[in-house]
Amino acid sequence: MANAIEVKVPDIGDFKNIPVIEILVKPGDTVNAEDPLVTLESDKATMEVPSPAAGVVKEIRIKVGDKVSEGVLVLMLEPGGEAQAAAPKAASAPAIPAVPVAAAPQPVTPPSPAKPAPVAVPAAAAVDETAFGKAHASPSVRRFARELGVDLSRVKGSGPKDRLVKDDVQSFVKSELSRPRGSEGGGGFGFNLPAMQPVDFSKFGPVTTQPLSRIKKLSGGFLHRNWVSIPHVTQHDEADITELEAFRKTQSEEAKKSGIKFTMLGFLMKAAVVALKQFPEFNASLSPDGESLVLKNYFHIGVAVDTPGGLVVPVIRDVDKKGLLEIARELGDLSGRMRNGKISPADLQGGCFSISSLGGIGGTFFTPIINAPEVAILGVGKAVMKPVWNGKEFVPRLMLPLSLSYDHRVIDGALGARFSTYLTTVLSDIRRLVL
Repeated sequence: MANAIEVKVPDIGDFKNIPVIEILVKPGDTVNAEDPLVTLESDKATMEVPSPAAGVVKEIRIKVGDKVSEGVLVLMLEPGGEAQAAAPKAASAPAIPAVPVAAAPQPVTPPSPAKPAPVAVPAAAAVDETAFGKAHASPSVRRFARELGVDLSRVKGSGPKDRLVKDDVQSFVKSELSRPRGSEGGGGFGFNLPAMQPVDFSKFGPVTTQPLSRIKKLSGGFLHRNWVSIPHVTQHDEADITELEAFRKTQSEEAKKSGIKFTMLGFLMKAAVVALKQFPEFNASLSPDGESLVLKNYFHIGVAVDTPGGLVVPVIRDVDKKGLLEIARELGDLSGRMRNGKISPADLQGGCFSISSLGGIGGTFFTPIINAPEVAILGVGKAVMKPVWNGKEFVPRLMLPLSLSYDHRVIDGALGARFSTYLTTVLSDIRRLVL
């Protein structure tokens, strides 16, 4: 090593005792002049120590976590030779710990004009630190990925020599959030969330363990996925259903003679169809890549049903083509099959919009979880008689609480409010159901 070059920390201004957050090479690696060797990060900026010449790394004198200043020896470099065209390999031995957010990110390499789409792969529970360390990316991109909890080993680069740039990380996150996915744990969607620590509850008192029902086991993962991946907004409103309920009661006795239970749910489904026709964005789904909206020309309404085993959402098809009595009869038949455990997978598929009614139990407003790939769901509480001002006096009116949750990527607040207002108008005047 007589001709070896001592690579030291260059002039870095007034910074002293800066932590080493990454070692980008290992002994035996061939590097070109100006190739990054290690990464330093202060509370203000992230810096790379470049190689002063082409050569082979012989010995590394620092490690991740060391604090260095100008003039500290970084490594020994044997000069000579040309590095391979590929980017230098990063050290794979030390696992890189999480680092604090820097206040001044360094500029990143701009993406090439023809940027390939990132590869969408199944989410992992944790970041692969070894592969992360080998990722071809600048310190600012690495820091940005760590802030979002993204595993760079799963992102495809679009920069020179497949170098990862900030746009690649953003595209990866967007792709992971928009595409449908099965049940996942807390580390889903490319994010490394802290695991829930187990608790021995028996230390605090007597406990009994009760296994979850099969339905709850199956639906739990999907509910978690939908809540985490869809930005929910819930619009609350009340509909005056005084006349609607009076009409329902007059028809209920006649329907009962035919063995049909004439409930408010059928009216809600028909009213929802009228509103969906007026606002087609609600009768839609995001494409898997999140770049377009699939508008549906059919009206299949899902109905959340509370069964002894858990929540089930069967679908009534072509609600727009059926009358109220036909819908009521189909709902009754569906309820019977669910009680007898004869519901089929086909009965649970193809929904455009869902309704979750708690009116038979009680309660007012709540936040129903969207049933992806749908973009909205209507929650219904228990109707209550209230005094309502009509411009001259307070009069008793039967008011139905409504809670409309919608996907904010597709529906903004103004459109959500318009849909909710229109729906309450339809329910307040049943004549609109036949328009």
